[in-house]
Amino acid sequence: MCALAFSHVGLLMDDHLIIDEKLYRPAEVEVLLGNPAKAEAAFGWKAEISLETMIQEMVEADLKRLGGRA
Repeated sequence: MCALAFSHVGLLMDDHLIIDEKLYRPAEVEVLLGNPAKAEAAFGWKAEISLETMIQEMVEADLKRLGGRA
């Protein structure tokens, strides 16, 4: 998800993000995966936009709040 956010403004995540593994929590999960099918079956809920679109909208909102593009 971070890579999508960085790519939306034309940046490479690895050029700007430093990960210090010493700061990981003991129960840190490497990968989280979800399947919305259960929510759709139980509640009739269905996503209206893709994850990629949501990330783009969040980045655009942050850029607007900060006064411009990166």
